[in-house]
Amino acid sequence: MNLKDRVALVTGASRGIGAATAEVLASRGARVAVSARTVADLEQVAASIRQNGGEALAIPCDVLDQAQVEAMIRRVVETWSRLDILVNNAGLGTPTMPVETIPPAEWDNTVALNLKSAFLCLRAAVPVMKRQQYGRVVNVSSFAGRNFSRISGPHYGAAKAGLLALTKHMAVELGPSGIGVNSVAPSIVLTSRVRSKWEARPAEEQERVLAGIPLRRLAKPSEVATVIAFLASDDASYVNGVCIDINGGSYMV
Repeated sequence: MNLKDRVALVTGASRGIGAATAEVLASRGARVAVSARTVADLEQVAASIRQNGGEALAIPCDVLDQAQVEAMIRRVVETWSRLDILVNNAGLGTPTMPVETIPPAEWDNTVALNLKSAFLCLRAAVPVMKRQQYGRVVNVSSFAGRNFSRISGPHYGAAKAGLLALTKHMAVELGPSGIGVNSVAPSIVLTSRVRSKWEARPAEEQERVLAGIPLRRLAKPSEVATVIAFLASDDASYVNGVCIDINGGSYMV
């Protein structure tokens, strides 16, 4: 999975899966732009990549602002002359709640952050990839969009399911231009944010969750990042329109 001279952009890259993905892509030779709203965290990720001998560019961006997204893509291309890999990782989970208690504004915001953000990034990046006749897009969906999640709300699951449908449509539309579009669907991943919530759960609740996972443990961010890196590489050159489940065997199609 050599990514030497490839240019990648990872959204939601200030922490968790996004930061781990940026680091893995860089370790395999890609020049990586990292984007999120949290500037200090972004700079730390970029600095870590540089310290390990990679090239990194931190671009603060609100991925729900079309103008900012377009400016982000322009900056990547102005810096490195191309854009080969787009990882749509920006998003945020929601606590589980009955549908009648969800404020419509929260529904709209959740769907926008997890789905519209990917649309806006695709809309801005695709013209660049079409000119190149080459591109790799990886959308980060979720177990919640593939099946049913007891730890997130219906608005999150609906948005992540929509991301899977977008993946399939884009795979068909963009394939003739040499652009592969795929997705991943992780289950619970022990990011720093999730770890604190997980460790606060009663032991019996943890055991009940783990009992439903054949591997009997939760995923590490790096275990999601390496699958994304595979889909972003030419090793996956004939993989298009698929979703790879990363859940330890807790959901199988």
